[in-house]
Amino acid sequence: MSTERTTGVRIRGVRVIDPFRDVDSLEEDLGIIDGVFVRADDPELMRFPALDGRGLWLVPRIVDMHVHFREPGQTWKETFHTGCRAAAHGGVTGVAPMPNTTPVIDTPEWVEWEIQRGRDIGLVRVFPIGAVTQQSRGEALAELFRMYQKGARAFSDDGRPVTSSALMRSALSYAATFPAAVINHAEDLSLAAGWCNEGALAQQLGLPGTPEAAEAVMVWRDVILAGLTGGRLHEAHVSSIESLNAIRYAKTQNFRVTAEVTPHHLLLSDEALARWRYDPVTKVNPPLRSAATREALLHAVKAGDIDVIASDHAPHHADEKNLSYAEAPYGISGLETLVAGALTALVDPGLMSPMEVMRRLTAGPHRVLGLTYPGVVPGAAADLTLIDPRQRWRVDPAQFYSKGRNTPLAGMTLVGQAVATMVQGRWTMRDGEVLDEGLSNLH
Repeated sequence: MSTERTTGVRIRGVRVIDPFRDVDSLEEDLGIIDGVFVRADDPELMRFPALDGRGLWLVPRIVDMHVHFREPGQTWKETFHTGCRAAAHGGVTGVAPMPNTTPVIDTPEWVEWEIQRGRDIGLVRVFPIGAVTQQSRGEALAELFRMYQKGARAFSDDGRPVTSSALMRSALSYAATFPAAVINHAEDLSLAAGWCNEGALAQQLGLPGTPEAAEAVMVWRDVILAGLTGGRLHEAHVSSIESLNAIRYAKTQNFRVTAEVTPHHLLLSDEALARWRYDPVTKVNPPLRSAATREALLHAVKAGDIDVIASDHAPHHADEKNLSYAEAPYGISGLETLVAGALTALVDPGLMSPMEVMRRLTAGPHRVLGLTYPGVVPGAAADLTLIDPRQRWRVDPAQFYSKGRNTPLAGMTLVGQAVATMVQGRWTMRDGEVLDEGLSNLH
């Protein structure tokens, strides 16, 4: 059997920002052969083409751990294929799809289906999230351990909070034995009566609002239960000052609690409603909050209270988002603006270094999902994103690969753009074009 290595590339003069090793090298040469990183002085590299990486950043294994691909059952909104294409286009190499599909991903068979679907498409690594409860009805735990055995990386009823404290306690206790995190969509439904943030702008527009307390009271409950059980809790899309207080408390007590924010909550406040007025492109759950809360979220990321930045990619068909504000579904399409949104919100204004922001897109999601990856070292899978940090570009949803074009970032100028994406040594996106050739032996 031949042992000749057949594919490879040399990347010269690139800035490697590797949060897995805490390495930021200003100018480095590196090589990739047959899907893995190799030493830059590997003599076989001279057989392969060279890429000039000067002026670019190389970031390994960006993972968006909160996406909605809508398949099975809601493919008019998004499919696995279009979702994976959107991920590659946005510079993302791994995704964790939420289970609120039709049917719900609440069995080991459906977890296996998602993993195989991702392998067949071959554009991005798929790390499934299984439902916490059967059919996400909040009545009885789903088959958590069997799903975990088949590859589920965490559990969530996202879109629906686990309202029963007793059931949440059971989920945290049980999942801790694997171990796996329980991700909660924190929302007290008895308080969440509105379609946007409760405040002056909602009053001016005559739209019912939801207070921050609707989120915070459940975050506090979850934190207390995490302390009681020793379980691994992850709070999704945090958007409340009091939620941040609960998370800070959990960390001072060494509870196993992590949290995420979205770029749209970092970039926008409820003042966006004044621009878009009654267009439900701004309708998202949790809602865009006040300018003061937006500032608090930015500083919480900087302070280390927030572990992950994730898109909460929630695509919808244009006909659905063209309904009235009351009737339109919640959600923003965010996969293709995740990386640039984080850079624009945090690096461009000088709040954080590129390393610290990239940590929340790479090592942070890996830690929450229990994934291991060594970073840019010889033998590691070559999953990477090349980013042009100087590129300024205007968000045009017509250019999205996702079926969902619903974003209030439309028309906004972002700073920093993914120019190439690679998974296991093969380009999945180059110069803005997704390469749909598929990846053999993706594992």
